[in-house]
Amino acid sequence: MDERTRADVERAEAAIVEHYSRLVRLAYLVLPPSMGRHRRVLIAHGLVQRALPRARLRRRIRRLPAQRGPAAERGYGLVRLRTLRLALSYEGRPQQPAVLLPSVPVVWGLRLFPRAGGADELALDQALSAVPAPVRAAVGLWHLEGLDRDVARGVLAAAGVADPDAAQVAAGQLDRTVGAGAAALLNSGEFDPCTVQTRPTDLLRRRQRVRTAVVVAAVLVVGAVVAGVPGGDADPPAGGSGPATAAQQALDPARLLRAPNERWADTARVDFTAWPARGRQAGDQELLGRALRVWAAPPADARIVASAGTSTRPPDQPPRLLYAGLIDNVMVAVFHDGGRLVRYAEPADATPTLHFARVDDADMTTAGALVIGRGAGWMRYLVAPWVAHAATRDLLAPGTPARPLRLAPDGVTNRVPTPPEAGAACGQWPVTQFHASQRITAGDTFLVTDLGDLAPVRLTSSGGVAGAPALQSWARTACSLRSLRGAGVRSVDNWAFARQSLPEDGGSAEWVCTRADTWSGPGRVTVQLQPPAARAAEPGRIAGHATDTAACSRFGRPVVGDIHWQAKSGTWYLLAAGSPEVGGIDATGGVRATTDEGTLAVPAPQHAQAEVTGWLRAGGRVRAMGS
Repeated sequence: MDERTRADVERAEAAIVEHYSRLVRLAYLVLPPSMGRHRRVLIAHGLVQRALPRARLRRRIRRLPAQRGPAAERGYGLVRLRTLRLALSYEGRPQQPAVLLPSVPVVWGLRLFPRAGGADELALDQALSAVPAPVRAAVGLWHLEGLDRDVARGVLAAAGVADPDAAQVAAGQLDRTVGAGAAALLNSGEFDPCTVQTRPTDLLRRRQRVRTAVVVAAVLVVGAVVAGVPGGDADPPAGGSGPATAAQQALDPARLLRAPNERWADTARVDFTAWPARGRQAGDQELLGRALRVWAAPPADARIVASAGTSTRPPDQPPRLLYAGLIDNVMVAVFHDGGRLVRYAEPADATPTLHFARVDDADMTTAGALVIGRGAGWMRYLVAPWVAHAATRDLLAPGTPARPLRLAPDGVTNRVPTPPEAGAACGQWPVTQFHASQRITAGDTFLVTDLGDLAPVRLTSSGGVAGAPALQSWARTACSLRSLRGAGVRSVDNWAFARQSLPEDGGSAEWVCTRADTWSGPGRVTVQLQPPAARAAEPGRIAGHATDTAACSRFGRPVVGDIHWQAKSGTWYLLAAGSPEVGGIDATGGVRATTDEGTLAVPAPQHAQAEVTGWLRAGGRVRAMGS
């Protein structure tokens, strides 16, 4: 090891004092997310404190503490490099790390974690948890340290990264996936281990641990006395183990969280945390232990399926058990870790499968069911304990009554047909209606469909969930849901924002905005015109669409659509309509027209290019959604 002078050490100490929070933030980012936020916070602080180099000193000199200023800047590169080396060394370590030096902060009776962020911060955190430490280090050097790629490459190489170029290529791919704003997100409170929130650990469990510790201490005292007696066995026992880490506790089936059977009927939080543990194997410790171990360390032949935007990281604390039992000759266990559903499936003659789905901020309806099993053309739901009745119906046949769906005592439904895959003929679209118990609501009804994920997709409409207008609108929209399969969709809403009388007595058409919201936040929007049709399931005509937009939501409600339409006479028209907030519409470019109303119809060539703008009653304007 190269020796450093007292001046070098003083400059390094000054750098740590000056830039402590900056260094801790970098260490927190590079450390493995699998160790949990509490341990990452403590270890990040410990690593920065350990980054101070040592110097061989012949005599002790009394001096002032390290001061801020230019010396701190000269020593910063050294302590940043040492911090990176220490943080990178944790990649691939066993869950129980080596014992740190006494300078590491110790917290008793509290859990520490950075302030929670929003959907964007959570998406970035999940993306970072899916890449190795050198990639996270490259991202940190770019966005936290402001280094360019050449300088960052040199720092990564000096820190011991085997392939700095590959790490930066992967970091660039992650940047493109996350999108603009990664630097701002990394500098937010979600990634600040110096500004933390606290919560107590399990108080009852801690009390029990204290009692156990007292008993163990008494036994150790007696053992020490016995060991001191001549002829006693003075050799320490082999194979002893220390206290279980948080990660080890998360793999203990005896520590799984289980809600009381009637919790859902007497709580203000009606979501997956209120689900009781159900299924015949809910007490099968061997099955649950296998499931947790596969989750923590999947074997090479295990099949891993994750919904879009969902992390597959191991549990960092004991999850909640929702179900364990046999479903169509497959042993299944389902867990909830606060933000994800995890289904473990163990076929009798095949390798296990893990399915992950993001369900953070679920409510009574989005936590109303999950897919417990599926096969060729069918699936089964496990419904929430507050679901009193269920029925199925075909969205493409709005006039056909719903058919009752049997619920087993453990909440598992009979088989339900699955909707057609993308590219397949769309001859039917099965959905399921759930009726909530009057013990928590006024008997609310909600509609869901399966788009291939573990969590079903809730369908809503401005005309009510299952009323005739809503069902008629969905009949003409349902087949477009195929494009959303596997996209991590949380809910889809049909909003009939305008009604327009068509020229030449063409009847009345409805303008519909279909908005799909994902669990990760971004929405997809499609605007379509639904003119009179001979068939109830005749698809509407797409007028425009957009992604990553707030349009047609409570954050960006005003919308305008336009489309070319041909009357029975053969004449082509430009049609446009706006939502109720729109008090006038202008068309410019290849078509020039204006109106002080919310709809516009003017003769125009079929391919005439027009710029359509709606004027808001409250001031401002909104452009028509592009196709």
